[in-house]
Amino acid sequence: MGVKTFGMKIENQIYRTRIGVHFVIFDQERKQILIVSPPNGSFLLPGGEIEANETQEETAKRESMEELGFEIELGEFIGEAEDYYYSKHRKQHYHNPAYFYTVKSWKSICVPLEDFNRLEWMTIPEALTKLKRGSHKWAVQQYEKMYVEMSQTIE
Repeated sequence: MGVKTFGMKIENQIYRTRIGVHFVIFDQERKQILIVSPPNGSFLLPGGEIEANETQEETAKRESMEELGFEIELGEFIGEAEDYYYSKHRKQHYHNPAYFYTVKSWKSICVPLEDFNRLEWMTIPEALTKLKRGSHKWAVQQYEKMYVEMSQTIE
């Protein structure tokens, strides 16, 4: 399965590439997922940019502490997708390739290290209407398919 692409890459345009790791994290009843809303008012899956020599797992764990104050254990790999977009806020074109995972388990251990994000639990249908990036919506839909298939094989 190749990389799923969202947005249009404009010829002769300079893009800033930011490679990220994001994850789908469910509440205890598996009814809602946690969405992060930064100060610009968008809605995104938790996660962020890979720094220096971090592994994908190290990035996810660091971002989880920064954004959520959660200690997490990554679950299954959902897939890879990328977005091309223009940030009006930063007046910059971005190329965001990202790796998406499920979270096997999580535990709230402190207040988020970043205190400027809003955190919201929402149902999958609600998240799909609010998530800003095509790749994030795609990852949630992929997760939903995986979860349905897993629950059918268990029965």
